[in-house]
Amino acid sequence: MTWQLTPLKEITTKIGSGATPRGGKNSYKTEGITLIRSLNVYDFEFSYEGLAFITEGQASETRLSRVIVEPQDILLNITGASVARCCMVPEHLLPARVNQHVSLVRVDSNRVDSHYVLYCINSPVYKHQLLVLAQGGTTREALTKEIIGNFEIPLPPLPTQRKIAAILSTYDDLIENNTRRIKILEEMASAIYREWFIEFRFPGHEGVEMVEAELDSIPQGWEVKRLADLVETQYGYTASATEAEVGPKFVRGKDMNKNSYIDWDTVPFCPIEAEKYMKYQLYTDDILVIRMADPGKVAIIEKEIDAVFASYLIRLKLRSNHLSPYYLFYTLLDERYQDYVYGVSTGTTRKSASAEVITGFDLVVPTDEIRDRFEGVIASLRKALNNLLEKNTNLRQTRDLLLPKLISGEIGVSDLKIKISV
Repeated sequence: MTWQLTPLKEITTKIGSGATPRGGKNSYKTEGITLIRSLNVYDFEFSYEGLAFITEGQASETRLSRVIVEPQDILLNITGASVARCCMVPEHLLPARVNQHVSLVRVDSNRVDSHYVLYCINSPVYKHQLLVLAQGGTTREALTKEIIGNFEIPLPPLPTQRKIAAILSTYDDLIENNTRRIKILEEMASAIYREWFIEFRFPGHEGVEMVEAELDSIPQGWEVKRLADLVETQYGYTASATEAEVGPKFVRGKDMNKNSYIDWDTVPFCPIEAEKYMKYQLYTDDILVIRMADPGKVAIIEKEIDAVFASYLIRLKLRSNHLSPYYLFYTLLDERYQDYVYGVSTGTTRKSASAEVITGFDLVVPTDEIRDRFEGVIASLRKALNNLLEKNTNLRQTRDLLLPKLISGEIGVSDLKIKISV
C-alpha cells in the first residue's frame, strides 16, 4: 500500500528553534526552566547528560519565548555532527525551551499522531533524506525551517498512524524500562563498593581492627599500594572511526565517558592491519582509562568482542594477584580517583594525563577474601546489567527492522486489533 507524501508544513502548527540566553553557558543554572540542547537529543532517546537550566527572566527573552516546548513536541537537531537526530520531549521536563541547534516540530493532532511522525523521521529512508538535505549547508551540516517544512513523509489515515505508533512504542517502552533497571544496578554496585571500601563496612568488619596507613586508617591486614606497581599500561591505536564495518569495533573516549558500561551497539569501526590488531585487540577484563579531553573516565571490557581501542585511551592489565578486575574498576570509578586525576591533569582548555599520571595513584588493597567476595557480588550484578543491555540491543534491532516496513505499508495494520490512545 502506498500512502500520499505530505510536507511537514501542512501537518504541523509550529516548526522553530530557539537561542542561547545572554551570557551563554556561564549563565546556566542548576535548576529552573529546562533548556534543551543538541547534546540531549538522540534518535528515539533523550539524554539527561549535561542538561541545562535557565531562569524565568532568561526564558522570557524574545527568541526563547517563541519556543515554549509543549507535550508531544518532537525535538530535531538541526546543526552540527548530530544533525537530524530526533526524539520526543520528556513531558516531566516541561516547562522547557530549546536552543538554536534544536528545532521543535509540533504536529496538528487532529490530522497526525506525533509519535508516528517521530518514527517516520527516524526511519532509515527518511533519515537518509534529511542528512542529504542537511549537507547543503554552506559551512556545516544544517537543516533550515524551510527544509524541515518542505520535508515529505507518507501519511496514512490517523487510526493507521496510531496503530503503527502503538506497535513501535511497545519496543521503546521495553527499552526505557530496561534502561531504568540498568541504572538501578549501576547504583547498587557503586553503593556496595562505597559501603565496603570507603566506609569499611564490609562483611565481618566488626571483628577487624583499624590501623594507621599512608592514606588514613585502614582495616588490619589491608595494604596501600601504588597503582603503577599493580598494572601494565598501553596506549591505544591511532585511526579514524567509521560507521562502515571495515574492521573491528573502535572504542573511543566518547563511547565510555557517560556510563559505567560500553554500549557496543553504538561503537563504530576502524580499519587495521593484522599485526597491529594483535597489539591493540581488547580482551575480557581489560580496563580502559581516558587520558585526553576527559582524563580519568574508565570502562571495563566485560565480554569477548572484536574490538581495539583508540590512542586517547590507556589500557590497564592486571599484573598482581592482589587486584581483581571489578575491584580495580570501581576503585577508578570512585570520586577519590576521579578527583586525583582531575587535580594532576595538565592543560587549561584540554586536560590530559600520561600513563605515569594515570597510574600514580595510591589505592587500598583489601585482603584476598574480601576482594574475592566483592568480585562475586559485583559479577552477578554486572551480568544482570549486561543481559539487559543485550535485550535492549535486540529490541532496537527488531524495532528498526519493523519500522520501514510499517511506515511503507509493506506490513499492514488495518486488521490488527490494537488498543490505541486518542
